[in-house]
Amino acid sequence: MGKVLVVDDTAFARLSLANLIRMAGHEIVGQAGNGEEAIRLYHDLLPDLVTMDITMPVMDGIEATRQIRKTAPEARIIVVSAMGQMDHVKDCIIAGACDFIVKPFDLERVKNAIARHMGDEQQLA
Repeated sequence: MGKVLVVDDTAFARLSLANLIRMAGHEIVGQAGNGEEAIRLYHDLLPDLVTMDITMPVMDGIEATRQIRKTAPEARIIVVSAMGQMDHVKDCIIAGACDFIVKPFDLERVKNAIARHMGDEQQLA
């Protein structure tokens, strides 16, 4: 079981993703609605994994990923992207994200992405 920080500016998306992550057997240790809040919570909570939306107010997910990885190179960040944001996924990977999940969320894709980056091979099916 890993500790996950969910970052998305939409409360419904945070709730939906958090529920899927809980169903996959992980703990939600925090939720953030923008990139600045994500950076602060990352350093306060030290989660095993972060799910990071791209388009958010105050600071977008690309910059938040870059900032977190600058101070915590070991951080594991999975980008959460709507199909219309796919051109930004490359920028997120360059910024240090390790994977991406496309909205709308699919339970198996969420489980597999998290398991892959937490080293939980038992969950990979």
